[in-house]
Amino acid sequence: MKTFSATPADIDKKWILIDAEGVVLGRLASIIAMRLRGKHKATFTPHMDMGDNVIVINADKIQMTGKKRTDKVHYWHTGYPGGIKSRTAGQILEGAHPERLVTKAVQRMLPGGKLSRQQMTNLRVYAGAEHPHEAQSPEVLDVKSMNPKNTREG
Repeated sequence: MKTFSATPADIDKKWILIDAEGVVLGRLASIIAMRLRGKHKATFTPHMDMGDNVIVINADKIQMTGKKRTDKVHYWHTGYPGGIKSRTAGQILEGAHPERLVTKAVQRMLPGGKLSRQQMTNLRVYAGAEHPHEAQSPEVLDVKSMNPKNTREG
């Protein structure tokens, strides 16, 4: 019995649409990371980009458990002396780009390297309910119905 290793001709990419309204951030990010890598497929090959294209809408209506909205702090450095900056998760969600919270959560669940950066290009996150990918006719993935713990009332 030989081990199967996918080639570029074997890869079949689909388009997946996920509505993030009322879904817990970490649980959503782990599902998206699994779909981007292609681990949900029986033909998963670790060194190939065989994951699906994922579209996430309503990223501004994401939920977090506990006090993460007020206590979880994201830091970055400007590169200048004394240039450490920070924002809470709630401030990011209320700001101009709430989709960055979902993007960063997914990025941090993927292993680092060239392949992960390639797989991140297959993720498209939108703060509102509209997206410009109707021509690809994406399949809807209902994350809320997968597990009752995936949802939370705000």
